[in-house]
Amino acid sequence: MALHFTRKEYAARMERLKDEMKKAGLDGMLLFAQESMYWLTGYDTFGYCFFQCMIVSAKGDITLLTRAPDLRQAQHTSIVEDIRIWRDHGKAQPEKDLKQALEDLGYRNKALGIERKTVGLNGFYGDAVNRSLRGFAQLADHSLMVDTLRMVKSPAELKYIRKAGELADDALDAAIVATRAGADEGDILAAMHSAIFSKGGDYAGNEFIIGSGADALLCRYKSGRRKLSRNDQLTLEWAGSYRHYHAAMMRTIIIGKPKKRHLQLYEASRDALNAVAGAMQVGNTFGDMFDAHAKTLDEAGLREHRLNACGYSMGASFTPCWMDPPMIYEANPTVIEENMVLFHHMIIADSSSKTAMTLGRSYIATRKGPVCLSRHEIDLIRC
Repeated sequence: MALHFTRKEYAARMERLKDEMKKAGLDGMLLFAQESMYWLTGYDTFGYCFFQCMIVSAKGDITLLTRAPDLRQAQHTSIVEDIRIWRDHGKAQPEKDLKQALEDLGYRNKALGIERKTVGLNGFYGDAVNRSLRGFAQLADHSLMVDTLRMVKSPAELKYIRKAGELADDALDAAIVATRAGADEGDILAAMHSAIFSKGGDYAGNEFIIGSGADALLCRYKSGRRKLSRNDQLTLEWAGSYRHYHAAMMRTIIIGKPKKRHLQLYEASRDALNAVAGAMQVGNTFGDMFDAHAKTLDEAGLREHRLNACGYSMGASFTPCWMDPPMIYEANPTVIEENMVLFHHMIIADSSSKTAMTLGRSYIATRKGPVCLSRHEIDLIRC
């Protein structure tokens, strides 16, 4: 089997989940998030775009209901032994196969937690599961149970995250070499991906963000490429990914001569990034970090140009997004714990002057303060 962690590691994770199920008075959990399945068992697939469910009992027994293409995927990548297949056909109703599996396993009239806040359970199948299990078992939403357990990383997970940080640095090195007046965005993007894939990295959980000129103000991927002008701005947001563990970075690179506004926004974003890192202390809250971000940028007169969040947790993630909960936003009471991994991003978009500036990198929370996952300094990059 292609397991990325020891069975002892998976057993420890299961014990943590069993403790949480006991506290919640649950007889079992219905897992639909691919991140949960991967974390708990190693099961690695993109088959969650179809219907599948992992049933976990309060005793730690695991049953996977999935489609035939994922049978060998589960056998090869996970510790799951009880794998059941729902069959594709014109009248397929996998929610009924799920009910039958639960019946076979003795869950009638039992209390079951369910993950609903995930792309692994879309609205159509969510409604179908509710209808199928109505009157059969007691369902309670526990969408964040495994997500909360995943926030604090084990030493083995941190090893992969540090490797992801190295790959993110390598991608930035490649981007800097490829960036110059006249360069095509596609070539820059290709160089970044090559740097990651050539050293054993994975596809990231979402597309890399790349945009120049007016598109540098965007913080989402969009289709379409352009060539860089003699004086230009290029915004990049990317992540190194290793064994699906991520470490994100973000930069706006200046091509040619920076405008005065670029320099002003860079200084503000640098100060804000340092302020947020300073607030990333074990025992502080995510809200404390956001307050540091907001205070710094607001005092620089940039309230209307900043966002209402400045980062999020990082870990093992699958498409369509590498972001892990929780996010860093105002009044978020989540307490920072040792061995959490957080991405801080400073994103400033001044639409009136068409000027962009971003700065971001990932950190591990330690008792002595945050440890940055990047070897790069945060100086303004000019090409």
